[in-house]
Amino acid sequence: MTFHQPANNSTTGKDGTLVSQVMATIRDRIATRNLLSGDKLPSIRACARQMAVSNSTVVEAYDRLVADGTIQSRRGSGFYVSGHTAPLSIAQIGPKLDRAIDPFWVSRQSLDARPDMLKPGCGWLPPDWMPETSIRRALRNLSRATDTVLTEYGTPLGLAPLRQLLSRRLATFGIEAGPDQILLTESGTQAIDMLCRFLIEPGDTVLIDDPCYFNFCALLRAHRANIVSVPFGPNGPDIDAFADILATHKPRLYITNSGLHNPTGASLSPQLAHKVLKIADQHDLIIIEDDIFADFENQPSPRLAAMGGMERVIHIGSFSKTLSASIRCGYIATRPEWVDGLIDLKVATGFSSSNLAPELVHAVLKDGTYRKHMDGLRDRLSHTMTQTAKRLASLGIYPVVTPNAGLFLWCALPDGIDAAQVARNALGDGVVLAPGNVFSFSQSAGNLMRFNVAQCQNPKIFDVLERAMRP
Repeated sequence: MTFHQPANNSTTGKDGTLVSQVMATIRDRIATRNLLSGDKLPSIRACARQMAVSNSTVVEAYDRLVADGTIQSRRGSGFYVSGHTAPLSIAQIGPKLDRAIDPFWVSRQSLDARPDMLKPGCGWLPPDWMPETSIRRALRNLSRATDTVLTEYGTPLGLAPLRQLLSRRLATFGIEAGPDQILLTESGTQAIDMLCRFLIEPGDTVLIDDPCYFNFCALLRAHRANIVSVPFGPNGPDIDAFADILATHKPRLYITNSGLHNPTGASLSPQLAHKVLKIADQHDLIIIEDDIFADFENQPSPRLAAMGGMERVIHIGSFSKTLSASIRCGYIATRPEWVDGLIDLKVATGFSSSNLAPELVHAVLKDGTYRKHMDGLRDRLSHTMTQTAKRLASLGIYPVVTPNAGLFLWCALPDGIDAAQVARNALGDGVVLAPGNVFSFSQSAGNLMRFNVAQCQNPKIFDVLERAMRP
């Protein structure tokens, strides 16, 4: 186990002394499971050398940690971590971030927000934009369903009629996946979590876009993956950087959005899609294609799963963004030989599928009202995006990418303005924003911000934003 110098460590001791910094570093290592119960700490001399402090500083730090029970001394052997393995603290894995650019903070502020708070930084539609009438009708019909639907476990694969319908829907994107290649999950996030459990071990390298949906980073840190990122532009990843990263770091997985990328709103171009697949094939890279924004598109962009097939690409989706976040239902479409292993993993971690959520989704999808809902929603979002872009432009805020559809505008703030500080200022006025570095693994988006146009209807947002940007 190697420690870093306290001066370069992101954790500072409470009293600012070198002793407290050494103690804080060790506690951080335990909290993030880099040190487990029973692990041996470096000798006093080795620790002092690694952290560029004196032996006496380490002696005092170790003595204090022994006194409070964090570590224990074994005569003639050294110092060891005490007790049981510490509960996992995902927020402490990776760089320590300001709370205004911490994805957990942004998510929790949005989810826990008071009814009067405004949330242009969140990633979902307002409740009155959802097809509540269709959902209520489906619920009434479902209340008269058989006892099996209302009370029994679902099958491990999930509701067969919904999987058949999903197979036909995927075919419209050119994706060939039979019903038996589709596994229902509780959400898109659970789908990625299962695939990480299935395909990677702690320490494996996983590639993500920069910027990307911030929960990808959080989830990968929970799986103790080694994360690398590739710059993502208006048409897809920087292809030269992509090739170099695959050759240098040899990632096991690449997690991305092909259509309506989050947060940029960009869509993968056909030319880049072919290059991505060619390079991925050369390096035996598996791609997880997160397609939860598919139904927002007016014209479908290329899908990697259609161009590369199930051998190279795993396709996932859900209906939380378009139908209901309360009806938790997602899916995985993958190669046939992986289905049994994923079913076993699903049984081990969740036992089986719900019947209720898939039945509700199936009922709304099959009766035609969902298609009409999406037609109207796309038109409404297009109009709202134009309005929001104009309001932001009046404040000197402009999109980096002009999306073809969807609900996000990825915007640059005026020069010299820090998005994290703007987010802190706005929160005091009851507005939750999403500063750019929440989405950037390299922390290179400090002047950028994601706006959800559907959540930008209240004029107060722009008044607060203008005040929040003032020096």
